[in-house]
Amino acid sequence: MRPKILIPLALLALMPLPLTAQEASDATLALAEEVEAEVVELELDPLAPRSAEGLTLEEFQWIARPVVVFADTPADPRFIEQMELLTQRPEALLERDVVVIFDTDPSARSEIRTALRPRGFSIVVVAKDGTVGMRRPAPRDVREIIRAIDNFQLRQEELRQGG
Repeated sequence: MRPKILIPLALLALMPLPLTAQEASDATLALAEEVEAEVVELELDPLAPRSAEGLTLEEFQWIARPVVVFADTPADPRFIEQMELLTQRPEALLERDVVVIFDTDPSARSEIRTALRPRGFSIVVVAKDGTVGMRRPAPRDVREIIRAIDNFQLRQEELRQGG
């Protein structure tokens, strides 16, 4: 996935310039260890659902396709069903750079909830360019989600370019 490549570049850009070659070597080694830990964490389960708390859609723009599942409570049967449906066919979701995000606390008013303004249960698929590609008020299976993603203009271009 592309986020693995972007993390080191972003961290390198923020790193202060060292004074000596030894400091540069030490700083690079420390940075590499930190990045490796983050990459290993991502590789453990890249489709592990992430809470919307503290996240923004801009973080994923041009990198991934967020599939955001909203509910008013984690006990909502539609939320539970949707999260179970998303565990089916994980390879198809990974191939399409999907990131699963959930928000089950309307009172927290996460930035993603504020941006997408769901009412009750909702599943929203966001394209890599940040536009909403699909919004549904009921659970959807992976087949329908990937079919919608495959119809996104950017996905069509990716397929034409072979990536």
